Amino acid sequence: MHLAQRALRRAASAATVALLSVAVACAPQPEEKAGDKATGSASKTCAKAELSTETAGKLTVATDEPAYEPWFKDGKPANGEGFESAVAYAVARQLGFAEGDVVWQTVPFNKAFAPGEKTFDFDINQVSISAERRKAVDFSSGYYDVRQAVIALKGSKAAKAKSLADLKGVKLGAQVGTTSLDYIDDVVKPARQPAAYAKNDQAKSALKNGQVDAIVTDLPTAFYITAAEVTDAKIVGQFENQGGTPEQFGLVLDKGSALTSCVTGAVDALREDGTLARVEKQWLSDAVDAPVLK
Repeated sequence: MHLAQRALRRAASAATVALLSVAVACAPQPEEKAGDKATGSASKTCAKAELSTETAGKLTVATDEPAYEPWFKDGKPANGEGFESAVAYAVARQLGFAEGDVVWQTVPFNKAFAPGEKTFDFDINQVSISAERRKAVDFSSGYYDVRQAVIALKGSKAAKAKSLADLKGVKLGAQVGTTSLDYIDDVVKPARQPAAYAKNDQAKSALKNGQVDAIVTDLPTAFYITAAEVTDAKIVGQFENQGGTPEQFGLVLDKGSALTSCVTGAVDALREDGTLARVEKQWLSDAVDAPVLK
């Protein structure tokens, strides 16, 4: 009798455990917060079929309009010409996407790294990597080391500057939201309030019209401006890197993007196999050097 009762109790306990297991399996589980997961952790492999892109089988790449040289050629990001267009397609190939799989999208410079969900897989638009920007977006590893430079009209007082001190009394300008403007504020620390423009084109027009004495851009852009767009201007000089580390451009991704680790891996591979160096030599070879302003 006791043996039978014990057998019945064991059977009932086993049934209860089984029922509880089913209940737990079927119960809603706590959702993982986007901020709790490591960047890129959602993608276990970097095979094209495993990548979670905006459009299945496609890679959506964003940049601003107009697309300036020498980063792009003829204002057409999709033609594969110009340094950043070539880099974008090289990254795409590294990830397994053919040229026809790349879809271009126009996104204003400041919006690319502003908080909020993105509609692109990555943005390429001379966006410098910074701790402040990392609060809102992810970055790949750097694909280009860059310095900022000062441009002034030939024969002007600003064009004769040899040091940072010589720039303190001149009217300077740069595109809003850029490290170019940061260098004016934080490095030059001019006596006069710098002018901030929504686009580089507006800064160039202000220089031509004498509304500012000099403008600041990245060095390759400065070489192009003085060679092809404002030919009566010259590069006054370039700034030293701040903090001992080079300023770098990085690809911008959505915060917590599952693609970040794979895109970073692609950039790293292109650096290691010499592709980035070859593309830089092809499209940025004119941006060789300029006096350093101290």
